[in-house]
Amino acid sequence: MFHDWKDKIRNNPQLSPHLLWDINQSKIDWESMKTFIVQRVVERGDKDDFYAIFQLYGGPAGVREIVKKTSFYDPRDEAMARVIFNLNKNDLECYKQKRLREKHLNS
Repeated sequence: MFHDWKDKIRNNPQLSPHLLWDINQSKIDWESMKTFIVQRVVERGDKDDFYAIFQLYGGPAGVREIVKKTSFYDPRDEAMARVIFNLNKNDLECYKQKRLREKHLNS
């Protein structure tokens, strides 16, 4: 889907301002907040936002690894992330945790 991401690299990758509206963007720690940032891009970002996180976090393969550790609140966002990054439900930590909770509640 994002096979052309290397052609879209900019000198200074920027995310759409609406994605991080609730954070002082001049003080963002891009590394420690990477899961949160990737989640916001999956939930509300456009194609250029995906290109920006690819540049920040090691391309689609790097972002794919971050997505695996991301908790999505909306099942539609989770499904979209699985399609974009070619993941199974069992690849996602949030799905594994959900299954564990269900197992404990039903035992």
